[in-house]
Amino acid sequence: MAGCRGSLCCCCRWCCCCGERETRTPEELTILGETQEEEDEILPRKDYEKGRRYEAVKWMMVFAIGVCTGLVGLFVDFFVRLFSQLKFGVVQTSVEECSQKGCLALSLLELLGFNLTFVFLASLLVLIEPVAAGSGIPEIKCYLNGVKVPGIVRLRTLLCKVFGVLFSVAGGLFVGKEGPMIHSGAVVGAGLPQFQSISLRKIQFNFPYFRSDRDKRDFVSAGAAAGVAAAFGAPIGGTLFSLEEGSSFWNQGLTWKVLFCSMAATFTLNFFRSGIQFGSWGSFQLPGLLNFGEFKCSDSDKKCHLWTAMDLGFFVVMGVIGGLLGATFNCLNKRLAKYRMRNVHPKPKLVRVLESLLVSLVTTVVVFMASMVLGECRQMSSSSQIGNDSFQLQVTSEDVNSSIKTFFCPNETYNDMATLFFNPQEFAILQLFHQDGTFSPVTLALFFALYFLLACWTYGTSVPSGLFVPSLLCGAAFGRLVANVLKSYIGLGHIYSGTFALIGAAAFLGGVVRMTISLTVILIESTNEITYGLPIMITLMVAKWTGDFFNKGIYDIHVGLRGVPLLEWETEVEMDKLRASDIMEPNLTYVYPHTRIQSLVSILRTTVHHAFPVVTENRGNEKEFMKGNQLISNNIKFKKSSIVTRAGEQRRRSQSMKSYPSSELRNVCDEHVPEEPAEKEDLLQQMLERRYTPYPNLYPDQSPSEDWTMEERFRPLTFHGLILRSQLVTLLVRGVCYSESQSSASQPRLSYAEMAEDYPRYPDIHDLDLTLLNPRMIVDVTPYMNPSPFTVSPNTHVSQVFNLFRTMGLRHLPVVNAVGEIVGIITRHNLTFEFLHARLRQHYQTI
Repeated sequence: MAGCRGSLCCCCRWCCCCGERETRTPEELTILGETQEEEDEILPRKDYEKGRRYEAVKWMMVFAIGVCTGLVGLFVDFFVRLFSQLKFGVVQTSVEECSQKGCLALSLLELLGFNLTFVFLASLLVLIEPVAAGSGIPEIKCYLNGVKVPGIVRLRTLLCKVFGVLFSVAGGLFVGKEGPMIHSGAVVGAGLPQFQSISLRKIQFNFPYFRSDRDKRDFVSAGAAAGVAAAFGAPIGGTLFSLEEGSSFWNQGLTWKVLFCSMAATFTLNFFRSGIQFGSWGSFQLPGLLNFGEFKCSDSDKKCHLWTAMDLGFFVVMGVIGGLLGATFNCLNKRLAKYRMRNVHPKPKLVRVLESLLVSLVTTVVVFMASMVLGECRQMSSSSQIGNDSFQLQVTSEDVNSSIKTFFCPNETYNDMATLFFNPQEFAILQLFHQDGTFSPVTLALFFALYFLLACWTYGTSVPSGLFVPSLLCGAAFGRLVANVLKSYIGLGHIYSGTFALIGAAAFLGGVVRMTISLTVILIESTNEITYGLPIMITLMVAKWTGDFFNKGIYDIHVGLRGVPLLEWETEVEMDKLRASDIMEPNLTYVYPHTRIQSLVSILRTTVHHAFPVVTENRGNEKEFMKGNQLISNNIKFKKSSIVTRAGEQRRRSQSMKSYPSSELRNVCDEHVPEEPAEKEDLLQQMLERRYTPYPNLYPDQSPSEDWTMEERFRPLTFHGLILRSQLVTLLVRGVCYSESQSSASQPRLSYAEMAEDYPRYPDIHDLDLTLLNPRMIVDVTPYMNPSPFTVSPNTHVSQVFNLFRTMGLRHLPVVNAVGEIVGIITRHNLTFEFLHARLRQHYQTI
């Protein structure tokens, strides 16, 4: 094999200063000051973060992510508005004509034709990329928590998501486009800094930066925050959302970059939307896709206040009711999701499309019939037939006039049910927030019940769908209903209906998603009214506490249904009764510092582990065992060179000092350092001999076998580091190996750029052509492993293990005992809620 050819290097090429002639590893040469040329650097690690260019490029990337996310939001909003105006314009004209001719069935068929066509296209896009279904928030939450969901941040997913949510919202389903914006922003954040895509393999740029999971995760956090900012015009809320709901590990430097990215997305979308809709470029009048408008009492009503201290009691009660309604919504949706997993998903994909069409059919018929039959004719406001002046500032007069529906109602009146149902959801929310005219309590109750059930049924179907807007609209109807009851039946005339609609929307949304900090800031930024901070915060806290008493939030429920090992913020107090040794996996699959290719291939093909410990065995007769076997000799030499002793460290430092010209340092180096007798074994070896009995001398080129005895499988192993599966496969593909007749120094060296060239999609071991490999060749993995990963003691409390694992963003945590032996490994699976509770039950049973 070409990669393994090379001249035999002399073992005594490099010698220590004190005359001791032995082979030195590259790490030792660096310490001794006898490094090779820079281009021969073999450590595949390069810290770009220390360079100014790296920081400058990172700032440019987060700005580009924000701008692109804003443009994605602009594209979705423009075509949703275009298709909705076309659909409602045609159907409304037909209804007005058929109300006199008696041909409403034709109007219903027209509406069905539009909606079924749009929903069918959205379902087809989900068939192309199944992960584009839903809002994408649970998947992005998993990704930022440290779990990679296949295909979640691909370019094809972004295209299917954007066009799919466009058609599903235009198709009249009770879904929103704001939730998928978060997913879209995350995909932009993941793909843009890579300058490559698996969907566009031929388009590649030589961009050496950000070739690690950490950088990619940071950009995904920025993209998700930009999606929230573009959806609601809330850059601070987007930053807090990414911190609260997304990332499980955060650093201070990332906060400023994420906020900058969110600002870029907000003002990009605001600039273009304001210019397109109002023709005044640079006016910045429309900050987000969903605008709540300005809450302001009418100048003619001197008794009106946005809210008073007495209203806080009502807000707390509304928070309790919102939490109960949210828990009910989540419970029903969970049952529907389980039913789909059992009866819909196993069947052909066409069944999913038929389910989406069925939901669209029922939704369309309910909307049409309720608008025509169940609505009441209500008197318009005398001052302005639409609402207060601030409402008119937020939307154009054309939008306002089209949002009032007068189906079958005389002059100066409007159909309240049609006004809510026969409009885009954003306009219906604005009507509930700012309409001075009254809505019938019966209409609001019917609208809430129908919308609640249909939205619960819709979320989870095979279309891109968001949950924010349906929850806000449903909750706004609930809040407006409470305001009507208090005004009409209790006589509280000072109540401002828009405030209660907003609090109702916050209560229901908080009861469904269980967000607190970020949702509070998002709603405050969306209303542009800081005085709403206290009531919104109290309502969301009460709604969350009430809902958490019954079940989890909707996103956590769907994460659990997918079986994703998501880590919570902290463990329960009783989990501290467990130790790391109680939850670790003692059955290890490991590699040796020098391992034959046949062993590596066997390990990689028979396991799915992401990383492997690099270990050496502890033997009592190592000197006898080293004779006649170069491979075993290399492994034992590496183990001895890796054990740090005080005398050895002093000798190494003294040798390093000799490379300096200072006579003072030479004098220190010339001092006599007592040399340990060659035949005397170190303290570690003595401890091992006293503690363990002899065990079979197995060759280190053997792969772990199921036929091994318990003593053979669990024999003591000295831990040296961790190496990733992707690194092992890359070494095999590039032919990084040496012959047993050669020194390990003859092995080819790979730079950091070469090791990360295939990121993030490294070759698969099953795609490797075994005919090109010599199974007897040896691979030295020590230059490429992580020699100092985070480790814990077997006696470490589970809470400490959990905090270390979560805050540092780990995927593997070796458990190492007091004498440097690896006794087990902890992964995300060992820290999940279900696994910890199972181990706790076993702990109680053994007491």
